[in-house]
Amino acid sequence: MKNVLLIPLFFFFQLISAQPDSLFLQKKVKKQSGGPQWVQKNKATVDLSQVSFNNWNSGGSNSISGLLGLRSSANYRDKFFAWRNDVSVRYGINKQQARELRKTDDLFEITSNLGYKPNKSSNWFYSARLNFKTQLTNGYKYPNREVPISRLLAPGYLFFGGGMEYGKDIEELSFYFSPITLKATFVLDEDLANAGSFGVTPAVLDADGNIITPGEHVRKEVGILMTNSYEMEVADNVNMKHVVSLYSDYVNNFGNVDLDWRIDFNFKVNSFIRATLGSHLKYDDDVKTKEPSEIEGEFDEAGAKVQWKQILGVGFAVDF
Repeated sequence: MKNVLLIPLFFFFQLISAQPDSLFLQKKVKKQSGGPQWVQKNKATVDLSQVSFNNWNSGGSNSISGLLGLRSSANYRDKFFAWRNDVSVRYGINKQQARELRKTDDLFEITSNLGYKPNKSSNWFYSARLNFKTQLTNGYKYPNREVPISRLLAPGYLFFGGGMEYGKDIEELSFYFSPITLKATFVLDEDLANAGSFGVTPAVLDADGNIITPGEHVRKEVGILMTNSYEMEVADNVNMKHVVSLYSDYVNNFGNVDLDWRIDFNFKVNSFIRATLGSHLKYDDDVKTKEPSEIEGEFDEAGAKVQWKQILGVGFAVDF
């Protein structure tokens, strides 16, 4: 896991040290208002892909996919305070010929950052941050649709802490460091909690498999959190956004870092049509994988593994 972590660390330290006249970093000149102001933005997106075959001798399966996204932000800024609030919802589905409808993406996320700087010329903020994320519908290990492996608030993740944040143009570039951050993992499903999914304490069973003590629904951790986000215009009508989060618990396996790293490229065709290319890399030591054992129908724990998702889509975007 150490080699994987070096990539995002190198990436965002390069961004902080980059000069305005570098190849990709194009400095934007903005008019700054001295008074307090609220800025609200809303964006709805729909990405579609479709493949159909008729007498195609190479073979293939008809399919259609859709990804719906909604993001709303309300940001406050004055000489000393910066308060950024975001709500994001994403939901994707895929339908292939002779196969059931399957979920491809599912996210509900709320983020709030409140920062205060002691003088208006400083780029450093005393900052407090809250982040909560979960999913909306059941998740399955396809083709098995009988047993959900995740549900609404199973899991749900809450981060809350305080620290320091650097941001010259804080809506575009941010580096946040928190020495004390609470992480709470919610598993509000009885079966998943009893199984010890997502790192909660599993149920205690007797010799016959009966539950003596139910599994816990909440796992609490206190640790160190570092995040970096950066948004820039790579070329005309090509925008890149990078967000990385690194977290390590002080009590359980300190130094074992949970990683959440996402990079998205948005290609603007015109005012409504756009294309998206994205990569999402995750590692969480509490999320264990399973593999079939020598006994049929039973599984052995295989430990945590790096999770990776790649997204490519063409669709519509509307600001309102």
